[in-house]
Parts: sequence; structure tokens; C-alpha cells
Amino acid sequence: MGNRRRVDEGKSKKAKPAVLGGVIAVVIAGGAFGAYSLYGGDAAAEDRASSTTADEKAVKTGPLSATEVTTAATKFLTAWQSGDVTTASAATDDSAAAKTLLTGYTKDAHITGVTLTSGTRSGAVVPFSVKGTVTYKDTSKPLSYESKLTVVRRAKDGVPLVSWKPSVVHPDLQDGDRLVTGESGTPPIKAVDKHGGELTTAKYPSLGTVLDGLREKYGKTAGGKAGVELQVIRKAAAKGEEKTPDKTLLTLSKGTPGTVKTTLSPTLQAAAEEEVAKKAKSSVVLMSASTGEILAVANQSHGFNTAFQGSLAPGSTMKVITASLLIDQGLASADKQHPCPKTFTYGNWKFHNDDDFEIKNGTFKASFARSCNTAFISQAPELENDSLTKQAQQAFGLGMDNWAIGVPSFDGAVPVQSEAQMAASLIGQGGVRMNPLNMASVAATVKTGTFHQPYLVAPTVDKRTLATASRTLSADTLSQLRELMQYTASSGTAAEAMSGLGPDYGAKTGSAEVDGQDKPNGWFTAYKGDLAAAGVVQQGGHGGDTAGPIVAALLKAGS
Repeated sequence: MGNRRRVDEGKSKKAKPAVLGGVIAVVIAGGAFGAYSLYGGDAAAEDRASSTTADEKAVKTGPLSATEVTTAATKFLTAWQSGDVTTASAATDDSAAAKTLLTGYTKDAHITGVTLTSGTRSGAVVPFSVKGTVTYKDTSKPLSYESKLTVVRRAKDGVPLVSWKPSVVHPDLQDGDRLVTGESGTPPIKAVDKHGGELTTAKYPSLGTVLDGLREKYGKTAGGKAGVELQVIRKAAAKGEEKTPDKTLLTLSKGTPGTVKTTLSPTLQAAAEEEVAKKAKSSVVLMSASTGEILAVANQSHGFNTAFQGSLAPGSTMKVITASLLIDQGLASADKQHPCPKTFTYGNWKFHNDDDFEIKNGTFKASFARSCNTAFISQAPELENDSLTKQAQQAFGLGMDNWAIGVPSFDGAVPVQSEAQMAASLIGQGGVRMNPLNMASVAATVKTGTFHQPYLVAPTVDKRTLATASRTLSADTLSQLRELMQYTASSGTAAEAMSGLGPDYGAKTGSAEVDGQDKPNGWFTAYKGDLAAAGVVQQGGHGGDTAGPIVAALLKAGS
């Protein structure tokens, strides 16, 4: 790039920044925009060091200076605040997408009187607060929220620009979403627990996505009347996928809610919220094994419902399903000797146990309880590529995309794979994907002997059909599976977490390696009496130490 181009701030009297003692202050139509600190002489020195001369034509590269970040951010935010959509869009690296969303901010969302106030810059990231007024017909309400932007250098000429993402406009916006104010197409609902108590995010913070999902599905049939709201209207779902529920950001006038009854237990939901709050990136589900009723669901992170919609490798908790397959096919028996070598090679991959341990002359029960990978991988040569897929679908009701729990959910995936990937699937890696809801269901199936599709709203409410499994496990296989899980809970990798919960119990731990993570995702699935539960702590480490205490606490609370 030639000379570092100076932003011409003198074209509009409405948006003229003044440099005052190392601070760029922006004043818009009589309202203060905020200030960006340039860190005095340090920023100036950094800027001088990265400048080029008028004769240089090389594209500017390297880290952005403080001045470049604040100047680019100021240009964008000043233009947005003043309603100059064209200039604001041009200050981003995707002017077309920015112009569409910024135009809709006023035209469709009816947000006016916008005031933007910057926070403290951190590298190329500039946080800012937004205040404005939402007006629809004769009704107005104030709006305020926090957002942030990131400045990047355009590759072709090195010019600093705002990296465009919908979340710059509002943190709840994703690609393809829109902000719209008007009479909501879907009336509000009043979701209640199994005893009739109202479910709110104030009382149960992680239920936000669940309540959005309930409104999306039952709002039009629950007997309510729509109000006027500012909403995030989600993009249309791809074929075969469920649309993410729209989200209400501000209610201008309340509609009349219809009532939707759920299966949640107020005491157990409160316990679940308390437990996940202790562990970052944790999620848990508790259900009735005999009926499929979901009694509690909670996520430490409230932006996405990992417990119902997550798609994660389940690690060694998948060995519950694999063990049932091996027992069914006569390839393993709980109390018979079974190989557990340090390593086993299949499909040109060498599979290892944790710390390359081995169990010499041990039983399959010992291998299951200690979570020996090679005890399962070593049986891959005896299986067909679709053996595990059929077992998961036919006996455990997983991976057929037919669950109807009352809100959006992912039903697990066990794709047909070959060679090393097939072997990896046996220990919950490869292409296998699950979430806590799926793995709680697996524990429930072992406990009762029959797959009962989990549900959050009774099927009688909307006459929907619940998914079923095409067969049950044999009495012998079930007996051995329960023996394996009971032994793991009493003497294996789950013993510490499950201490004091026996004897009518069973559990399985898991750790799933994920590329790019320093620590694996920790998994735990268990049952006690008629309760079945599962949890995951992403990037937490071993499941027995991370997800285990969360699951065990809920089982204890429900006993």
C-alpha cells in the first residue's frame, strides 16, 4: 500500500472526531459517542513504526497498530450511530452483508436514537455498548445491550476494516438471521413444570433455549395471543434439519400466553442448575428410565443447548452399546477371560489404552470397568462395518432422526464406517456423535431393558408419536450389561463419583479426544433406581472426575 490513508473526518459536521490528549472523542448530533484511548505516545510510536512512505507501493502487513484499530472502529461506529449505512458498511470487510443488516436495523427492527459508547480496546477487539429506542406504532421502549467488533487488515491492500459478523449488530445474531419488531407470529407461552410452577430463566437460567423451543412448537396451539416484540428471526433450516427457534429480545406489549406443561421437576431442575454452575462448559440431563420423562436439563453455557442438541464424540460411554453388541454376538462375556493388550492395530491405526496399560488374563468385566480400549478394538476384525450402527438403532433407538421430545434435539449418530474409523467408533470416537440426552437414554435402556424415547412434553398434548426401537436386548445380554455397569460404579473408573449410591446402580465413564483441545471432553452416564442421567464437561478431562460428580449429585438428589 502507498501512504497510509488518513480517514477524512471533515465531510460531515455530524460526525467529527477531535483528538484530545491522546483520546479520540466522537460527538454525534449533540450526543456523546464515547472515547477510544490511543495510549498516548506508545500508540503514536507504534503507528510511526508501522507507517510507509508515499513512494512505497507494497501492501501493508503485520499487526494492526492501536491507531489503526481505533480509527477503523471509530469510522464504523460513528457512521452507524449517525444513520449513514453506506459509510458504515464500507468500513467493513463485507459491505453488502453489513448494509443489509444495518438497513434492517432501522427499517425492520424500528430501532432509532442509537447511542454507541466504546469500552477499552483489547488488541484488535473493541467492545461497545448500544442504547436506543424501539418504536412500533404508538408503543416505544428503551433498548440496551453490549456488543463488540474486531478490526482486521484487508488482504489486497492492507486497509484496516471491521471484520463483519452479524453479532457486531447484536450478539444473538447469526448468519442469515434478522432483527424484526412487530406483532409476533407466535403467541407467548407460560411453560410450567410437572407440578404447575412457572418455568422462567430468572429461576432456571439455562432454560432459555428450551423455553424458546417450546414457544416455537406450541405457541400457536396453546391458546395464547401474540404481543409486539423485537425478535431475532432465525434463518430457515436446511432440508432435514429443525429450525432454530426465534428469540425475543424485547417485549413492547405483552400478549396473552398459553400454558404448556412440561415433565421437568422443579427441585431436580434447580439441582441441575446448581451443579452445572460449578463446571465450565458442562451439560447434564436427568430422566425417568421407565417412562422417558425428562426431569432436568441444564447447561453452564446458556447460548446453545448442548444437553439436547450437542453433537460430540461420546468417548468410552459408547462402550455400553459396544459391549451389548459383543455380548450379543458371543464375542465377549462379563466373567470370561478377554484380551486387553497395551495396543492393537487395525486399519493401519495403532490404538492405545490410557498410559498404555494392559490387563493380563483379565475378564471382560475388568476391561469394561477400567475402560480398556483395546478390549473393544481387538474385536473389530470380527464385526461387519454396520454392526454397531444396527445395534444403536435397533436396540437403543439412536441415530434414526425420529425423536420428538417437544423441542429441537439431536438423536445421536452412529454412521456406517470401515477400517480404522469403524474400530474407533467402538470406543466412541470416529464418526459417532452424541449428547447427554442420548447417553442418559442409553443408561435408561440398560436399566429397564426397553428403549423409552425421552420427552419434555407429553405426547398426548399434540398427539405426536414417540420413537421406538425395533427390538429389545436379550435377557442374558441385559443381565451382563447391568453387571458390567454395576461393577464399574462400585469398583471401576466410576467408583469415586458413585460412592454411596449403590447397590441398585450402574455407570460408565468416558473421555473423548478432540483435535485442538488440550484436554478431552469428560463424559459420564449412570442410573440409580428409576433415574438415568448423563453429562459432559467439554475440555474437562476424565469423565469420572468432571462430569461424574454432576451426574451423581442429581441421582442422589432424586433418590
